Amino acid sequence: MKPKPTTPLFALMLALLMPLFLQAQKKQGPRYYHLLIGTYTNGTSKGIYVYKFDTETGKVALEQVAEGVKDPSYLAVSANKKFVYAVNESHNPKGDSVSAFKFDDHTGKLTFINALPSYGTDPCYVSVDKNNKNLFVANYSSGNLTAYRLKADGGIADSLQTIQHTGGSVDATRQKTPHVHAVVLSPDEKYLISDDLGTDKVYEYTYQPNAKRPLKPAAQATVTVDPASGPRHLVFTKNAKHAYLAQEISAKIRVFNYASGKLVSIQNIEMETPDFKGVNGAADIHLSPDENFLYASNRGEANDLVVYKVDKATGKLSFVQRQSTFGNAPRNFAIDPTGNFLLAANQNTDDIYTFKINKTTGKLSRIGEKLAISHPVCLKFVAIR
Repeated sequence: MKPKPTTPLFALMLALLMPLFLQAQKKQGPRYYHLLIGTYTNGTSKGIYVYKFDTETGKVALEQVAEGVKDPSYLAVSANKKFVYAVNESHNPKGDSVSAFKFDDHTGKLTFINALPSYGTDPCYVSVDKNNKNLFVANYSSGNLTAYRLKADGGIADSLQTIQHTGGSVDATRQKTPHVHAVVLSPDEKYLISDDLGTDKVYEYTYQPNAKRPLKPAAQATVTVDPASGPRHLVFTKNAKHAYLAQEISAKIRVFNYASGKLVSIQNIEMETPDFKGVNGAADIHLSPDENFLYASNRGEANDLVVYKVDKATGKLSFVQRQSTFGNAPRNFAIDPTGNFLLAANQNTDDIYTFKINKTTGKLSRIGEKLAISHPVCLKFVAIR
């Protein structure tokens, strides 16, 4: 039996809908990404792991392992996807290091370039500017941050500048000294923001990429948060009108208005239920790709992900959901660039769980089996070329 010919009306509808379908596909982005996982190597981990991630199914398959690098805990990927940087957080009292790798975004292979001292102890965060000109490292235990010049081949040149924070705050156990926990560039890269858990301050520096000393205190040099808050990680909206700060000790999210290098606090919202009496430890924080929702992880005895709805007009948050991470110490998590899935890395139970994101409600639901990996610390997605 011959198929019926396409009717003129159907053909017209197809012609009208096809551009929309193609546009939606283009907006969705590639289906497959490399998933890079930074780890501590004091267990069975061998270094940095690279998996292939399917953004339609949430499934992963091992591609590569960069072995021989010690404790590559936190990672940063260059904007051109050609290089990866890792802090080597080995708790060395004489100081730790930061490493550079060449990255093949087709195969996922990492090739070691070089490493330099971090000029501090327990480096916990690394970031790189969009032009791959300068690199920044936060040293937690020594309470300082270091800026480096980068070479054309992606390697790390000698340091340009080390800035030492001073002081402390009210928590006698955790805030005797400064503890720099993040170094985040503003979207326009005119400023570098440094969260200090030990001093309950967010430091702001103007950034001049070509200067011999690229960082100088901004006009608003610091923003002080509530005592015993413990600033940890901060994320900006793409339009740079708002910023969100995860505060580790208090387990609260602080919301800021942001303009011209100035942060103005407008909200401080709880991560826990009012009746929660256990140990907390707020950790990572990310916006969904469409910025309709904010996600934050809480460790301690909570071990969950908290979801908030974002009011885009005001930047303020409203609670949506708390979701168990099915493990212990979700130090880091990542949302795939299509916004379909969230992966939570449980450092102390050696596993990563995948959650499906409902893009309408923002809610999370667990899918698939856990990915077993020793001491996962940091997750990064890079499109497969």
